[in-house]
Amino acid sequence: MTKPRFSFQIAATDGRARTGTIQMQRGEIRTPAFMPVGTAATVKAMKPADVRAIGADIILGNTYHLMLRPGAERVAKLGGLHKFMQWDRPILTDSGGYQVMSLSALTKRSEEGVAFASHVDGSRHMISPERSIEIQRLLGSDIVMAFDELVPTTSTREVQAKAMERSMRWAKRSRDAFDGGGDHAARAALFGIQQGALDETLRKASADALLDIGFDGYAVGGLAVGEGQEAMFACLDYAPGQLDPMKPRYLMGVGKPDDIVGAVERGIDMFDCVLPTRSGRNGQAFTWDGPLNIRNARFAEDQSPLDPESPTAAWSKAYLHHLVRSGEMLGAMLMTEHNLWFYQRLMQELRAAIAEGRLRSFADGFRARYGARGK
Repeated sequence: MTKPRFSFQIAATDGRARTGTIQMQRGEIRTPAFMPVGTAATVKAMKPADVRAIGADIILGNTYHLMLRPGAERVAKLGGLHKFMQWDRPILTDSGGYQVMSLSALTKRSEEGVAFASHVDGSRHMISPERSIEIQRLLGSDIVMAFDELVPTTSTREVQAKAMERSMRWAKRSRDAFDGGGDHAARAALFGIQQGALDETLRKASADALLDIGFDGYAVGGLAVGEGQEAMFACLDYAPGQLDPMKPRYLMGVGKPDDIVGAVERGIDMFDCVLPTRSGRNGQAFTWDGPLNIRNARFAEDQSPLDPESPTAAWSKAYLHHLVRSGEMLGAMLMTEHNLWFYQRLMQELRAAIAEGRLRSFADGFRARYGARGK
């Protein structure tokens, strides 16, 4: 039986939360899902088989970084991103818009797109909606993101409105470019990105424009950029409900475990964030009792594991403390593996809680334990 290009089935709901399955030709994605970030064709400190072993169904690749190094055309020549990095399951690629506007020097925005200087070598480039979609097609992305314009939530409403309106024009151009993608469009999916900062009226206008264009899924963009959890949750109290309830909802760049739990309660299905890998490399571990800093001297003789069910359970906190304090690569590898396992275990527990109609009690219990004491 031929696998579908893209389908989303909701298996159960609990309040606004949903659990279900995205079916794609390269495999099934269980939702709510957390996507480990493979910025430059690698989930840092992890082999692809190990990423899969800890429960990840999909990973994220970065259009901006890959277009600069090694280049989208080169990746295509080498057989595409899946073959290049030896990951045979779905890959979502972001559009590059956030990185262009946050990492690049000398950016110039226009209706055409964004001209920028590379943060790597200063070379000049232009990303337009059409070029972003072309890069993602060359990479062989399974879920392609529309190109959008991000502005700070502290911008004036006029600036936010203009950026949202331009993003919607770019969304239509992204849709047209994707639909012209031949064989790739026949096996991949395209997500639109809602913008509008923290303004409910702008968010609604953005959602209406996206729904009119039509996408396979919808991202809530422009959050987790410094506005704080309370403001983010206030936006998520209405923003997901403005989107198609039968399509996946993706909250970009989120986040901390308690952010994810609160967002799932508000109807979000997909997440990505560099936090578990970056924190692991810097000696922070995520646990059910909250984050801990393995560099702390109190772990120097602690013979217990980070978690008895973690794939790193054979190694004590004392050993991890030693590795991290010594700057050993194995320390970053084990800490990263544990953190990604913890995130996938959290998603597993959330899916089970929704299916069994006990999400509220799970979420309340998680928050009470996770925030009980600082580390």
